[in-house]
Amino acid sequence: MAVVSMLNVKPNPVEAVPPVQISLRGVRKYFGSSGFVAVDGIDLDIPQGQFFVIVGPSGCGKTTLLRMLAGLESVSEGTMKLNRTDPTRPENSMIFQGDSLFPWMTVYNNAAYGLRMRRVAEKDVEESVKLWLERIGLYRFRDRYPNQLSGGMRQRVSIVRAFANDPEILLMDEPFSALDEQNKMLLHEELLRIWEATKKTVVFITHSVDEAVTLGDRIMIMTANPGREKAIIDVPFARPRNVLELRHDPAYGDLVFHIWEQLRDEVQRARMSAEGGK
Repeated sequence: MAVVSMLNVKPNPVEAVPPVQISLRGVRKYFGSSGFVAVDGIDLDIPQGQFFVIVGPSGCGKTTLLRMLAGLESVSEGTMKLNRTDPTRPENSMIFQGDSLFPWMTVYNNAAYGLRMRRVAEKDVEESVKLWLERIGLYRFRDRYPNQLSGGMRQRVSIVRAFANDPEILLMDEPFSALDEQNKMLLHEELLRIWEATKKTVVFITHSVDEAVTLGDRIMIMTANPGREKAIIDVPFARPRNVLELRHDPAYGDLVFHIWEQLRDEVQRARMSAEGGK
């Protein structure tokens, strides 16, 4: 396993190592009678409270890995262990790439959905939903329906729904990929702000190296299919982070370049495979 650190950047202060919350050993996933291998031999430990980002080319198994963590796909081989710290809370919530809001529900009712499914007392539902909608600046839109919102606002509601449900682990599958760059930067700022307030364990999937460096504590680069770990890179920038200031830091550009150097060959391999090359 390759573990890479940028030596020319001052690291975060040394803190006590938190317990491991997600542990994978030799995890493989294959599909169908042909035995198509999507994920091949992933060994990984993610500590509690870490923002862990997975980046890789299209078709490398990123989403398949996330779906296994969510329990939406079974593990073909190996072991996957999610260590619970509070059995009264849901194990995970997932934010998808596309719009996953219920079109017949208002912003408020969409945000309250997970809590109500858990039969949380309505008084507590009201308190939690109001808190989270206010935190992300959407409370005044609580009575609107998804078709009355922009794409960025709909994804903010999805984020509120996930955080309000108070899961132990938050799984995010390219949640901002359909947004323009301006809205994406705003949502990066909002996500970092509310994550800092909760310190939830996050596994975040992206194609964007910039996004990975902006958000993550650690970044796993995956190979082209079959998806294997190519490297795990420590992100050395202190928290809390200011997105604009971070992107003006020369060390930020150095780290983006360093990751892209390793990712570029995998992207080319994936493209050649998609085009029928060898």
